[in-house]
Amino acid sequence: MKILPEQLLLYAVTDKSWLRPGERLAEVTEELLQAGVTCVQLRDKQAEDALFLEEAKELKALCDRYRVPFIVNDRVEIAKAVGASGVHVGLSDMGIKKAREILGDSFVIGGSAHNVQEALAAQEAGADYIGCGAVFGSSTKKDVTLLSAEELRAICGAVRIPAVAIGGITRENVRRLSGTGIAGTAVVSALFAAGDKRAAAREMLALVKEL
Repeated sequence: MKILPEQLLLYAVTDKSWLRPGERLAEVTEELLQAGVTCVQLRDKQAEDALFLEEAKELKALCDRYRVPFIVNDRVEIAKAVGASGVHVGLSDMGIKKAREILGDSFVIGGSAHNVQEALAAQEAGADYIGCGAVFGSSTKKDVTLLSAEELRAICGAVRIPAVAIGGITRENVRRLSGTGIAGTAVVSALFAAGDKRAAAREMLALVKEL
């Protein structure tokens, strides 16, 4: 297995829109890593390739320092160029099989699923883990379909690869995912919008460990 379930426990997905004046993505990400985040995904649909590449290099170096997997969202060629741990491709992004053709067998490839059928398809295509959501809605995506706890539990029972819950997860609602069988949670605003990011990450990590 190229990525272990424990490495998916608290999976931080970047969102620069939550940064306050004077905050830099790398600095905020390092605070989260210091607090125990177990995986980092660089996600920025709007950034031009040149800027995204520089951010990827910076975050890759940070994740290496803290011995945490670094995943690039969607941009397979940049993931390959910076030597990222892997890439996450959504349903509307490049397909898992195509990403595998470009990256080879040593890279982690994550897929997305909103139901058991999509999860099984992602596994069959060669995904190493699945992001499942949106479990509680989303602050980053519009027109998302909610994924019930029952469907999430069914996905986890149907696949052999780790599944991660994503979508509107906060300290107030994360306990509702107990018993679903997830390997961990992918979190955006609950980390990047927090006033005290280290404290937010520590609290979320403790809560996820109790699931």
